[in-house]
This record gives sequence, structure tokens and C-alpha cells, in this order.
Amino acid sequence: MEILLIIFFFILGTTLGSFYNVVGLRLPNKESFYKKGDRSYCPNCKKQLAWWELIPVLSYMVQGGKCRGCKHNISFIYPTGELLTGLLFALSYIRFGLEVELFMGVSFVSMLMIIFISDISYMLIPNKILLFFLPFFIIVRIIQPLDPWWSSVTGAVTGFGLIFIIILLSRGGMGAGDMKLFGVLGLVLGFEKVILAFFLACLIGAFVGIVLMVLKIVKRKQPIPFGPFIVIAALISYFFGDAMVAWYVSLLI
Repeated sequence: MEILLIIFFFILGTTLGSFYNVVGLRLPNKESFYKKGDRSYCPNCKKQLAWWELIPVLSYMVQGGKCRGCKHNISFIYPTGELLTGLLFALSYIRFGLEVELFMGVSFVSMLMIIFISDISYMLIPNKILLFFLPFFIIVRIIQPLDPWWSSVTGAVTGFGLIFIIILLSRGGMGAGDMKLFGVLGLVLGFEKVILAFFLACLIGAFVGIVLMVLKIVKRKQPIPFGPFIVIAALISYFFGDAMVAWYVSLLI
């Protein structure tokens, strides 16, 4: 039964991950993704895709990463988003079981995957996504509060305020989208883990930035999206933050 539930959440995640790809890519362009007839299409030849071309991950592999119509390469973002969402949904079940926090886990993953796709594609974190998930996060944190309960409040204020100060001091070194995202992250993660997420995001971002410059993929001072690093750091903090914070505190004692 346990294995079947893990497989179920993996399949659910890959299926929803396919939809999150569409949302992340269309919402910044103000394209519809929810009306009848808004089926997925090839971004190159605009051909609408049949159902067998939309099977998460598998269709990409069978078609060799190319559109069946125009033979144009399909972005690796599509199968990557689907696979990661599936794995993270499965991890949410493994980590929390059939408890209230599972709903937070899959919703948190859902929001972050849409933001990952949107920011890596357009360097934009849509306000509508944050506003859509925020009420649900508040409700779940009321039903399943952190310990202590006020950690969500201090986490939200700290996450928002920290980036706000950085924006003021750096005169735009980070965006308002990052600031609002960290406010939402603080609500979900709490005070300690939102600080951890910020530290990890900076560490991962600096490392990747240096590697990209060494490989001459980007130039010095060329802007790169910070959202994907925030997403990775937030997921690490959410699933493994308690153990990481406990390990760090043990070093100080």
C-alpha cells in the first residue's frame, strides 16, 4: 500500500507538473491556460498536441525531444518540470504521510514549480501565483501551526523585510518579486528556516554564477534569474531544514 501511494503521488505530480509548465510559460505573457480549447501546442509551429503527445516525461522521451510536426527541439524545461514535480510530490508523502502537512507540501511544491518555470523563462515571479496560494497557506498554518505558532508571522515579516532592506541598500540588486516571494516563504517555513533558505539561495546563486562566468555562458554583471535559486533553497529548507538547523546548533554548543 505504501509503495502504491508513493507511485500515486509521483504520477499525480508529473501530471500536474505538465500543467504547471503551461501556467509558468503562459501567465507572464497573459495567455489563457484554463479556458476550453486552450490545449497545449508546439511553441514553434503552433500545432495543437494530441493527448498521446502530452503524457508527462514519456512523450518527450518517445519523441526524442522533438515536435512530431515540425521536428523542432522541445525545451528540456517541460520534462524537467514534470519529473521534479512528481519526485517532490512523492517526497512530500514520504516525509509527511497522510497528514495535514501533506497538503501544505504539495501546494508549496506546486507554487514553487510554477515560479521556477516562470522566472527561469522570463525573469518574472507572477503576483497572481503568490496571491493564489497565499490564502491556502494561511489556512493550513492555522490548522497546522508551526512550533511556536508565531514563527510563521516572524518568518513572513523577516523574509519580506530582509529583501526589502537589500533592495534599498543595493538600489535594485534584487526584485520586488523576490521580496514578496520571501514573505510567503517565511509564512510557510517559519523564522529559522526562511533565514536558512535565504542563506542557501545566496550560496547556490553565487556558486552557479561563478561557474557560468568561468564557462563564459554569462558575462560579468549580466543579470540572471534569482528565483530558481530561491526555489531550490526553499525546498531544501522545507524538507530538510529541521535537521540542518539542529546540526548547526549542535556545532555551537
